[in-house]
Amino acid sequence: MVASKHLKTLLGLLLATLWIACSDDFVDVDSFDEDSENFFNSEEDYEQALISAYDMLQSTYLNVMLGEIASDNTLAGGESATDVPGIQEIDDMVHTPVNEQLRSIWSWMFAGVNRANYILEFRDKTDFPGKERILAEATFLRAYYYFELVKWFGDVPLAVDQRLLFGDQDVVERTPASEVYDQIEADLTYAAANLPYTAFETGRVTRGAAQALLGKVLVYREKFQPAAQVLEDLINNGPHQLVTDYTTLFENDNENTVESVFEVQYTDVEGAGFGCLQCSEGNVAVGFNGIRNYSGPVFESGFSFNVPTAEAYAAFEDGDLRRDVAILDIEAWAAANDGVSYVEGFEHTGYYNRKYIARQGDLNTGDANLTNPNNYRAIRYAEVLLLAAEALNRGGIDDARALGYLNQVRNRAGLSDLSATGSDLTEAIYRERRVELMGEGHRFFDLVRTGRAAANIPGFQSGKHELFPIPSIEIELAGNRWEQNPGY
Repeated sequence: MVASKHLKTLLGLLLATLWIACSDDFVDVDSFDEDSENFFNSEEDYEQALISAYDMLQSTYLNVMLGEIASDNTLAGGESATDVPGIQEIDDMVHTPVNEQLRSIWSWMFAGVNRANYILEFRDKTDFPGKERILAEATFLRAYYYFELVKWFGDVPLAVDQRLLFGDQDVVERTPASEVYDQIEADLTYAAANLPYTAFETGRVTRGAAQALLGKVLVYREKFQPAAQVLEDLINNGPHQLVTDYTTLFENDNENTVESVFEVQYTDVEGAGFGCLQCSEGNVAVGFNGIRNYSGPVFESGFSFNVPTAEAYAAFEDGDLRRDVAILDIEAWAAANDGVSYVEGFEHTGYYNRKYIARQGDLNTGDANLTNPNNYRAIRYAEVLLLAAEALNRGGIDDARALGYLNQVRNRAGLSDLSATGSDLTEAIYRERRVELMGEGHRFFDLVRTGRAAANIPGFQSGKHELFPIPSIEIELAGNRWEQNPGY
């Protein structure tokens, strides 16, 4: 993952030694005994390593898609009940430690950690002007990947300023999630202090991105006072604001807007195959979300996974401008456009994730379903406002300010102000997060962290499904020393 089109072209030119984790397991990496002599001898070396660390962000398409499917927002879909069994299992809450998709998330996120730590391990080797910015970006990326890991798996091995190398599986232990979160907070605090609000190149980490992610982590940990402080500092002093027209927010010609606090960059100029999905420079989820065997205007065909439920569609209030941007009603679309045809996939609901669905006119080099250029809006200013509202309300700090932030988001959606306080305001914020962020991968974790998952997700077992299982192969590689997460 890289920022500009120019930087994207560099990915194919990186030194082979930078690709430290395209293998299945985070411990299966090269030792790099030659690093101290042959690399990190120039600013260019550090920049190339940083590009490699950004690159693994593109593989988070899977985290986003499954964050919806695991929730009550969408069903697995696909062609049949056996189409990508791991996705079907997560949808049905019957996933096990041998789930292929969970193993991918584990290994890909640890690949990101390792690439960021590769830079930080040699942070003092060569000095040059601007190195602090590179280190701050790498530190943010490490925090981003670890936040994904701790959300999905809880206790995970923690490595700081050093890579997890072959042989470490014999000694490394799972670190308590609280300690991992402490490191994430420290990393994001450092990144925020050493980055500007405006990056020199589109797509790079900024102070605002670090503050927003820090605020989110603090809300997850129910540290509401410091969360409100950092989020309101971003609101009051940062460059971000809501885009006036929500209907254009997720179109390909409206990427990296003033609302985008952090955006994962994708491109359609370099193809990939099913043998290495994380190698794609395109947004794989977009093809998976697409309409099966579609023919008609605007959209491209896809695999009909991640289909929104009727209940999710009904969660929007009457007159909410966001509903038809977030969710495509295919029957209404076909009725309004001549010549539309499609095939109903498994668990067909009549709805598709319109925010991240393939559009016509893209290059889609290699495979149209694997190289869509739709950027993922990982952190939007609307979420910053809602996180600040939640912190102020749930922390008992100031319901009036919380309500003001909530109503900014509602007004942009064409809805009138609310006037709730206390627990009623809390519920209103939860509802607003669901509809504002529909299809963006946050719903499952929102339900878990607020204790509402068992009441809303079919098959969810309290005490088990708050976390996903550690891949069994990782426990075996660690000599069976690690305990599995409860219930698995």
